[in-house]
Amino acid sequence: QEQLMESGGGVVRPGGSLTLSCVGSGFTPTLQHYVVGWFRQAPGKEREAIVSISGNGAANYADDAQGRFTASRDHAKNTIYLQMNNLKPEDTATYYCAAGWGASSWWESRWYDYWGQGTQVTVSP
Repeated sequence: QEQLMESGGGVVRPGGSLTLSCVGSGFTPTLQHYVVGWFRQAPGKEREAIVSISGNGAANYADDAQGRFTASRDHAKNTIYLQMNNLKPEDTATYYCAAGWGASSWWESRWYDYWGQGTQVTVSP
């Protein structure tokens, strides 16, 4: 019953910005009680973590996202966001949001039980 749905992907020029959104529904008691995260997967590559956010807003960022990407969440709207700035061609990937109950190894996909379908981000001149 738990569902996550990403949106906001598209084509952007290098150096541009893009904001992704992910709306959750059917979470018990609410999405606020879950750790959420953003992951991405490029063709031929393994899925990699970008950031995780706890219910109180504490975030962990991957090194290549630090300083360029900002994650946030709006509990009232059951929505999480990923603001991406200064995008690079290597950021091209399918981006996924996910929810789980948290772990010290926040970057491992296996700790997230719920996943969205993904939204495509393409960074190209």
